[in-house]
Parts: sequence; structure tokens; C-alpha cells
Amino acid sequence: MNINLQEVLMDSLEILARVTGGYATLTDKDGVRLKTVDSYGNEIESLKGIVFGLARKAAKTGKAIGGTSQLEEGAESWCLPIGEFVLACSNVERVKRNNDLRLSLIESLPFIAKVAGGEAVIFDSQGKRIATVDSQGNIDHQNLGLVSKGARESMIKQKPVIGESSSVKGAMAVRIPITQEFGFGFNNVEMIRRNSKLVDEVRKHQTAKYNFSDIIGESSLMKRVKETAILAAKSDSNVLIYGETGTGKELFAHSIHNASKRYSKPFIAINCAALPPTLIESELFGYEGGAFTGAKKDGHPGVFEQANGGTLFLDEISEMDIGLQAKLLRVLQEREVTRLGGRKTISLDVRIISSTNKQLDKLVKDGKFRQDLFFRLNVFDIKLLPLRHIREDIPLIANKIVKEMNMVFGKRVEKIDDEAMMLLVQYNWPGNVRELVNCIEKAFNILGNDTCITKEHLGFKFNMNNIENTSQRLADMLANYEKKLIEKALQETNGVKAHAAKILGISTTTLWRKIKELDIQD
Repeated sequence: MNINLQEVLMDSLEILARVTGGYATLTDKDGVRLKTVDSYGNEIESLKGIVFGLARKAAKTGKAIGGTSQLEEGAESWCLPIGEFVLACSNVERVKRNNDLRLSLIESLPFIAKVAGGEAVIFDSQGKRIATVDSQGNIDHQNLGLVSKGARESMIKQKPVIGESSSVKGAMAVRIPITQEFGFGFNNVEMIRRNSKLVDEVRKHQTAKYNFSDIIGESSLMKRVKETAILAAKSDSNVLIYGETGTGKELFAHSIHNASKRYSKPFIAINCAALPPTLIESELFGYEGGAFTGAKKDGHPGVFEQANGGTLFLDEISEMDIGLQAKLLRVLQEREVTRLGGRKTISLDVRIISSTNKQLDKLVKDGKFRQDLFFRLNVFDIKLLPLRHIREDIPLIANKIVKEMNMVFGKRVEKIDDEAMMLLVQYNWPGNVRELVNCIEKAFNILGNDTCITKEHLGFKFNMNNIENTSQRLADMLANYEKKLIEKALQETNGVKAHAAKILGISTTTLWRKIKELDIQD
């Protein structure tokens, strides 16, 4: 009976191997291989007599079991005890083909990367990089293990995905699933990096030097303003920025340009309050040679021409002469400009950002500003907040100013003490951030060798004889600010107290005490 059973089982091996796409094996109860065939029905003589541990285990337990194959990394096997024998199958051939294909792709990555002008990568079923090289064949050890959202999506859908690279902003990447277990992709990051270098060279001659990262503030109000400005940057519509003197209108204008699709193009600024109407007209529109007395022989391009393709920032637009406003409106409507004394029209592609510290709608009612120009400029309006409305941001802003002043003065001021900081927080700052900068700069001039700014260094700003105990509201405000800093540090370090304390510049013991005092959830 066993001989007949053995023959029947051996005859079934070829069919089983072909169906499973691997090897089919028959062993005795000790796991010794009696016969092994591949998916083509060929017997593999080299495996005859070799003990198959998983089969022996199945014979002992009398139950069907599965596990890893001994013959190929990543392959799986199953074993089924039948009488005195064990029938086993594995997917070694399919896995071996996948492994060989993966190795071939890895060997070809440098060539793919060179043609694509970037990186070429192999990723697993979860979208995690298991191999990555650049066009020079260098292995990128730093990004091994990086999980790409696009690669993961590709593996889940088993379809190619084209999208942004996870390595370099602005680069594009293609992810293609090869099997259920792995896929490959490539991007153009090196080409983008080269282009960025060229852009940086061009932008050395432009004036947009600030970014949103330079705008300090974590209060809910400030976050809302920044979110609005970021939306404006994504749009190509004209922007009007309102704000008191010293609130950072120019800073926001620069940041909007640098975050827009025009970031690599010119950013030209002109202060409408700094020039008389006759000069500002020639600066705006340019002039041909001999257009007026004193004109340059070869003429001069106006700021519209200089900003063509990019952004023109009209600072203090409310101060522009009413007659000049009509000419500006015509340029904005026609999207072309003609130099003074010239006939040739120049097509324009310019995004206008304007700023004012006055209410333009009130000026419109008073007949001092054209309503049609107001509508043209006020497509996207951003209202900046005075410092007195975002008092909780004052410590952040003040500490940043201290760092900048250290570089200017060559000093090592470590902080502003709590009492002095409370004075800064409670003051109304009619001159806003600009006045705060001036205040701290004056303190630096009288610091001497001190490494901490105290209330004595602010005597010029505040009458120390009239200072009363700081209100509980201010104490709560500072405590709330301190709590936010600690929570952010803990979040960045995944709750590791020693690392968080190092970031905050305090001891671990102090950090534990603060966590308890401020009721921070651990």
C-alpha cells in the first residue's frame, strides 16, 4: 500500500510544481527527500537524500505546516504529512526569478539614474528604499530605508505613479511596481539641483531675500496670517498687504514671492513715498533717451520691465499721486507698458504686491485713491497684526533679535531674563517689531560684558520707578509660551527627556520639574 501511495504522490509532483511555480518534494517521515522536481517536471538529483527540516517537523506533528524555504531567500514552503510520507511544495523558482530580476535592476540603477538625471531606486512592498544610487553609481546610504508615499501607493495599486520626489523639492519621480514584492523608480533630482544653483546665481542679483521661515510667530492669530500669505503665494493674483509701520509688510512681500512659481524670476521693489511723482513715473515706466532733460542717452528700463516675468512690490502704494494712479491702472489693465518718450509697447507678465499702512477703502471714499485701481490691487488682501495683538509671540521674536544682535555686536548674550521679558510683553509697541529691534539694539549698546539682558538694561524704555508687579495674566502668558516650547521639544525628540532638555538648554531635572509644574502630558 505504501509503495502504491509513494508512486501516486511522486506522479503528482510535476503537476504540483507547475501550479505553485516552484519545487515539489516528497520526503519520508524523517524528512529525507525521496524526489524533488521543478516546475518543468525535471528531477533535481542534487537534492535527493537531503533532509528537509520542515517536512520532518510536519511528520512528527502530523499536521500541515508552512515556513521559509531552505533553498532561496524569501521563498516559502508548505508541508503536508500523508501516511509515512510528507508532500511539500515551495515557490522557490518564482522567488528566485524575482530575486534575479531585482539584482539585475540594482546593477542597472546607475545607468537609469544617469539617463534620468537623478537617482534610481529599488523599493519593497511598503515603499521603503532597499537600494538607491546616483548617476555616478554612488550608493546613497543616508536615504536607504526611506519610505516614499508615492512608492507605497504604487505598490498598493500595482500601477505606475508619477509625482513629486521625496528627496528634493521641485523634482519629479516615477515609481513602477515590478512584482508584488518590489518596484523601482527614478527621479531628476540632480538636474533640479543644477538648475537651483543657476537660480541661486541669478537670485544673487535680486532683492527677495526673506522666506516664510524668517517670519516668527506661533500664536493662532499669526499662524492664520501666515496661512493666508502662503495661499496668496500659490495664487498668481495681485496682493495688497495692510499693516502698521514695523509689522513686516516687506518681509511678507519677499516671502510670498519666494514661495510662488515666480521665485526664480526678478523681484523689484519701489517705495512710492520715497520719490516725487515726476521721478516715480520714469522709474515705473522707464524712458527713452532724450525723453526729458537729464535723461540717460540710451534710455532706461522702468521697474515694470525689470520685473517682467516676476514680481513688482509697490511699497506705500497709498502715497502714489492720484494722476499717476490712472497710468498705473492702464498698465495693469493692458498688461503692457510704453516708456516715456517712446512708442513701442512692451508686453508684461508681472505680479503686483502692494503694501500700505493706511485704509485704502477710506482713501477711496475721500477721493484720494482710485476705486478701480483699489479693486485691481486688492484681489488678495492680507492684514498684518500689530505686536500688541500677538503678545505671546514677543518672547520668540525678542530671542531671535538677540541672536541676530550677537552676530552684529560680536557678543554672547544668552537670554533676556524673565522680569525684562515681562516688561517687553506688557508694552504696547506703537512701532511694532521695528521698535522692538531698536529697543534691544540699544540694550546691546549698554550691556558691557553682561550675558543676560535685565530690566536695568531697558531703563531708557521703561520708567523703573513706576513698575508694579507684573499681572497674573502676563505670568500666565509666559507660562503658556514656556509650555509650548517644552511640548514642541518633546515632540521633536519623541519624548526622550535628555534630548529635549539639551534642545531647550536646561538640565533634565529642570525639565521634569517644568513638566510637572506646567501640567504637560507625558
